[in-house]
Amino acid sequence: MIPPFAASPAERRLLTEGRLSGPMPWIIAIMMFLTVLAAAGGLALNHAASNVTGSIAQRITVQIVEANPDLREAQTRAAMAALSEMDGVTEVVRVSDEEIDALIEPWIGAAGDEEGIPVPTMIDAALTEEAHDDLARVEATVTDVAPAARVDDHAQFLAPLAGLIGSLTWLAFALVVLTAGALAAAVILAVRAALNTHRSTIEVLHLMGATDVQIARLFQRRIALDALFGGLIGFLVAVIVLLLLGQRIGAVGSELLGSATLPLLAWAILALLPFAGAAVSTLVARYTVIGVLRKLL
Repeated sequence: MIPPFAASPAERRLLTEGRLSGPMPWIIAIMMFLTVLAAAGGLALNHAASNVTGSIAQRITVQIVEANPDLREAQTRAAMAALSEMDGVTEVVRVSDEEIDALIEPWIGAAGDEEGIPVPTMIDAALTEEAHDDLARVEATVTDVAPAARVDDHAQFLAPLAGLIGSLTWLAFALVVLTAGALAAAVILAVRAALNTHRSTIEVLHLMGATDVQIARLFQRRIALDALFGGLIGFLVAVIVLLLLGQRIGAVGSELLGSATLPLLAWAILALLPFAGAAVSTLVARYTVIGVLRKLL
């Protein structure tokens, strides 16, 4: 089979090839721009969901809510000792008073026992999947030695966020499918219009003995070039937009937004989209031409 990009000078003169002068490359560029943005959004959200669920979903925070500072300190040490001795607890870290003060200062200002506002102590613990599934046992063990303890499960608070991220991820991938369908529809319309424009040329080619496959090769070559040029332009513009958005997100300083980044594999997938779009456009053009020509005969 002759590659779709290979054609003799005589064959090239049969169909005009304006590169980026016609509307088709720009339509494909717009479609590819939207496709790359949607795909990047889906991949970034999927990466963020993996980071969020993988890093803190199996962690718990133990708060010792006790007004008496001596009892609070004693129960904190007892809770840390109980957690350290439990199977399935991989890490136990006490949150320093300085970190707690920094967390609450934007809301209520500097707080402390000397100001009459008792601040709970906090313990951060990482669990294995098995221990997290049996969280009731962990909570019972902690409250036995520290009655003022309150166990907060990170996964419980993350569940709505994880559900939202999952829904947005599927929505982004659905947009990729829709834009791919719109691209295929645009190619079909462009091919049909080109067939009508060159109808007399096609009839002459048939009289000279040209087959439907040979004629289809001319049209698919033109569509392939338009799709490749337009796809690369749309991809480059989308990359510029993504880089600018990345700088804006980095300036915000949000840890959650910062996790929605594109890993190297995601960039490789995005780089393949223009070539995949050109391949799909070529196949759609080929089968559209052959289908229309068979009806004409």
